[in-house]
Amino acid sequence: MKIKWFGHSCFMITSEIGTKILIDPYVNMLGYMLPELEANIVTTSHEHKDHNNIDAVKGNFQHISGLGMFLEHGIEIKGVDTFHDKLSGAKKGRNTIYNFKVDGVNICHCGDLGHILDSKQIEEIGNVDVLLIPVGGGFTIDATDALEVVEQLKPTVIIPMHYRTKALGPMGLAFAKVDKFIDTSGIKSMNYSELELNKENLEKYQGIAVLKYK
Repeated sequence: MKIKWFGHSCFMITSEIGTKILIDPYVNMLGYMLPELEANIVTTSHEHKDHNNIDAVKGNFQHISGLGMFLEHGIEIKGVDTFHDKLSGAKKGRNTIYNFKVDGVNICHCGDLGHILDSKQIEEIGNVDVLLIPVGGGFTIDATDALEVVEQLKPTVIIPMHYRTKALGPMGLAFAKVDKFIDTSGIKSMNYSELELNKENLEKYQGIAVLKYK
């Protein structure tokens, strides 16, 4: 499969047979710009416009925004209930974590997770090979809490998201840079334009994989 980052929390996962899963498409308000995209499956973690812009997506796709188990185009998807803050959603509402099984690899996208996980959530999420996790703080967990979630889920590959980049301009001051997460973690990191993963080469990419925007 291929994993490409379009900035913020938006990723495209393309399976070996070409099934396209788009996660958390945004409106062009952040400094990031979505290209024209087609997908077979679109998931949205919560109803904020920087995560749920399904109108930007072309094609006849299946939109998933709920909890529980789904099977679409041969892709197993599990939605797990979490919160956007540390107050059980009182400030920012609920958030859905999605775990996708693609080509035998479990990819977990945390959306705008705002807290560390409890034991029930960890059990519901299940096995995680690749973790897409917010690290910039401000509106989500910060570097310290993100590392605790990494310890809870024990992925092989960690892909940070929702952090400050040059593309964000003044808006980026609300987020920390990815360097803070990397430096705090002490985990080996590498930069990639996109990742091409499978069950056989997963260990090759062990550690933090920083994906480039454009």
